[in-house]
Amino acid sequence: MAADRELRTLWRTPGFARLLWVRVVSLTADGLFQTSLASAVFFNPERATTAAQAAAGFTVLLLPYSLVGPFAGPLLDRWRRTRVLAICNLVRAALVLAVAVLLLVTGPSGPAFFLTALAAVSAGRLHSAAASAALPHVVAVDRLVLANSVWTVSGLAGGTAGTVLGLAVRHIGDAGNGAAGLSALIATVVYVASSSLALTFALDQLGPRRAAGPAPRILVDTVHQLVDGAHYVARRRPAMAALVAVGAHRFLYGLSTIATLLLYRNYFTDAGFLRAGLAGAAQVVAAAALGTLLAAIVTPAITRRWSSRSWIVVLFALAAVVQVALGLPYRMAPLLVAAVLLGAVAQGSRICVESILQAHIADHVRGRVFSFYDALFNATFVAAAAAAALTLPDSGKSYPVLAFIAAGYALTAAGYALASRRQTESHPSALSRESARTESSRRLTRFLGDE
Repeated sequence: MAADRELRTLWRTPGFARLLWVRVVSLTADGLFQTSLASAVFFNPERATTAAQAAAGFTVLLLPYSLVGPFAGPLLDRWRRTRVLAICNLVRAALVLAVAVLLLVTGPSGPAFFLTALAAVSAGRLHSAAASAALPHVVAVDRLVLANSVWTVSGLAGGTAGTVLGLAVRHIGDAGNGAAGLSALIATVVYVASSSLALTFALDQLGPRRAAGPAPRILVDTVHQLVDGAHYVARRRPAMAALVAVGAHRFLYGLSTIATLLLYRNYFTDAGFLRAGLAGAAQVVAAAALGTLLAAIVTPAITRRWSSRSWIVVLFALAAVVQVALGLPYRMAPLLVAAVLLGAVAQGSRICVESILQAHIADHVRGRVFSFYDALFNATFVAAAAAAALTLPDSGKSYPVLAFIAAGYALTAAGYALASRRQTESHPSALSRESARTESSRRLTRFLGDE
């Protein structure tokens, strides 16, 4: 009953439900589009996939936004975020429509295809950063952990729905470029729907609150703004430590993701219910989605008893154990269990980190900080792709790489525990504020209704 009451209160918060639907519908389109790309590029029966090709595919899609993404941050602190959410998805609709046409006409090859797909993914990252920066405008600070949990579960539902629909289209179609093109066409319509929902917000409802200044000069002013934002984060050690930890996690998670992709593409074979190829990769995605759901359920309950810091440490330590215990057999059944647990690690840590950032970063710099945060996700994944190209065999099976990932998670857990402990010892007032926030969350985020 307590959980139901808190969820109803959150749902009735003006603007939260509408912003949530903007995100859910957008992520449904993302699921369709990403399934289309995966089907055409990585799991096309007519194409071979090596470690270098897989790494190159991720790099082409993520590296440019990793380089230019931070420059969009100051614009998010000047532009009305309502406009950003609406215009981004209209632009994405046009780009994905172009990708669909290219898939149907020329197939997944050539610079035009990859550059258009790259632009569509890049616009999506800007949309994600704008939505995260807008969330504190529709949710009180003491409800952010619960809000981010609901945000995560609902986004997961949207992404899963898009993925399932994309797989259904592929199953009904020819499992080639035609089915991939049709999925992209459907995604175009869904992006337009998300854009229409964003337009239901008032122009200034999602911030930024401060009056917008003149647009920055493309290079000089933007660099100054980003330096100021970096200094701002550096003075807020909880935010800085969280960003460093999640960056390390993203690198290790990226390396593991590419290894898994190669295993299902080139190493595993069908074994009853457990499937190889795109169907098997979809099973891994579903398992990770279950982990995401579990993390969203337990994280608010755990963080009201522990701090977000302690939960992040436990999650990264768990990831180290999972890599060794369930990764070493290189079998599909243990790997699915690992996907559940690593999905929980990824989303549980992300909920905590985003809540830390939203609570510690002022609104007038929040856009550039979340843009940095999003770009960090991409840059570290690109670094993981480069490492995968150099270290992974085409089969994806490598005991030394697996040992490196496990050790990396253990070191990240220990390093973040040490850094965050030092910051609370050096700033006892911060510890008391954390205790106050935890006590407030105890009353407001009884997600499981166990009290």
